[in-house]
Parts: sequence; structure tokens; C-alpha cells
Amino acid sequence: MALLIVAGFGVGLYMVELRLSPLQLRLYSYHKWIGVTVFALLVPRIAWRVRHGPSLPVAMPAWERAAASAVHLLLYLLMAAIPVSGWLMSSALGVSTVYLGVWPLPDLLGRNEALGLVLQALHHILNDALLALVALHVAAALKHHFVDRDDILVRMFRFTGRTE
Repeated sequence: MALLIVAGFGVGLYMVELRLSPLQLRLYSYHKWIGVTVFALLVPRIAWRVRHGPSLPVAMPAWERAAASAVHLLLYLLMAAIPVSGWLMSSALGVSTVYLGVWPLPDLLGRNEALGLVLQALHHILNDALLALVALHVAAALKHHFVDRDDILVRMFRFTGRTE
């Protein structure tokens, strides 16, 4: 999921700076496909998280546990809200989404350029929020690794379940 999100963010930043061209249109399609894929993978990801719970050290202070839970909840909300806002924006701007160039997704809204521009701004704000939250998440993981010297960062990459 993280790699898809990073790829979608990178493609999104690059594509908006291009002039209208076949490359830009192709990148918009790739960006949408990534967003749809992230949204589709979110349900099994949340189910996995509910089943396995967080993997936090028992000795972690209560405030850090609360902060970790809040950040994770916000990450999941943004992983849902960003693709939906993009889909709504595309619908309002009259640009259909055809997943992998094969499966047309229904437009969620009728064409409304003013609403599309508002949704475009919302999509950008949500992405900026996700970027800030990911930076906070990375900083916290590095703090745990280098300052607290616990194994949270290692466990994030090993995908081991609960250790409590």
C-alpha cells in the first residue's frame, strides 16, 4: 500500500506540471488506476488490521499509544478519502475513470465544473495532509529506532503480527 501511495503521489505531482499531451493523459490514467487500487486494497488491509491489532511494545507510554492510534486512524481515513475525492472530482469535471483501460467506473456526480474545481482543491489538501502525516509517522518510527532503541521500525518491515 505504501509503495502504491508513494507512486500515486509522485505521478500526481509530475502529471499536473506537464502541458496537455498524450504523456500527461496516460499519467492521469495511471494515477487514477493507482488510486482505485489503493481504495480496493483498503478493505482487506483494514480487515487484517482489525484481526491482528496494533503491534506496539507493552512498555510504550499511554500517550504514545494514543498518538499512534490516532495517526493510524487518520492514515486509513485519508487512504479512503483521497481516492474518493479524486473520483468525485473526475466525475464532476466530466472525465470518466476506466480502470486499467478496461472497466469503466460509474461517474459519482453529474458534470459540474465549479464543484469539480472545489473537489480538485480538496483532493490536493487531502494529499498535503497525507504527506504531513506520513512525515510524522516516519519521524516517529525513526525516533523509536534511534532514540528509544525499540524494535517498532524493524517490525514494520518484517510484517510480524502482535507481540504484546
